[in-house]
Amino acid sequence: MPNIKSSKKDVISSKIAYEKNKSEKSALRTDLKKFDAALVSGDKAVAENAYKAAVQAVDKAARKGLLHKNNAARKKSSMALKLNQLA
Repeated sequence: MPNIKSSKKDVISSKIAYEKNKSEKSALRTDLKKFDAALVSGDKAVAENAYKAAVQAVDKAARKGLLHKNNAARKKSSMALKLNQLA
């Protein structure tokens, strides 16, 4: 544990940011899993709704810096290909 006051504050703010990022990444993974589950079910309408939610989640994560923009683009492209193969 640091002794300097500003370093103590840094430790606290880092922990807060870590917890926030952890929960947002978890929510992102949940949306991606819901999309995969919708694909497995084979229902096109459910899969399209899950796709929209997943794309929004990926865009939000990229905007907040949780994902690199190219990583986000790759995820969205992959999801679009899987959705199109379902048709």
